[in-house]
Amino acid sequence: MKPVRSAAGSGDRSVPVRGAAVFRRFAAFLYDVFMVAGVLFAATALLLPFNAGEAFGPGQPVYSALMAVVIFLYFGWFWVHGGQTPGMRAWRIRLCPEGRESLRWSQAAIRLLVGVLTLGLGTLWAWFDARRRSLQDIVSRTTILRTD
Repeated sequence: MKPVRSAAGSGDRSVPVRGAAVFRRFAAFLYDVFMVAGVLFAATALLLPFNAGEAFGPGQPVYSALMAVVIFLYFGWFWVHGGQTPGMRAWRIRLCPEGRESLRWSQAAIRLLVGVLTLGLGTLWAWFDARRRSLQDIVSRTTILRTD
């Protein structure tokens, strides 16, 4: 595995073969949940004029689909462009594809889909994997590494 550049930019540092701890992953995700909530709030505000200024209800699948796309774009953009969401940067972890220089959008989609389908519990698999890979990591052929 290649060395991963530190988030602080202080040069290359070797990273262990084992991935980041489950606690760091959950902490970074919690950080990102608050960020995504703000992004969804802003996206909803932009969409309100198209709904006559009324709140969106559960019977509007187009709205739900648009919010799902916004969530995918949030995580996908950060993962594909640098491997770190703001939460991952704060907790000094990075998403790295196995055997490639950069992450593909298809890997980001698979990773997010597996995370949603397992309700995030696939992350717990990292406790049992020798390389600390979560179920999302294994299926999307990625790994989460510490950058410090």
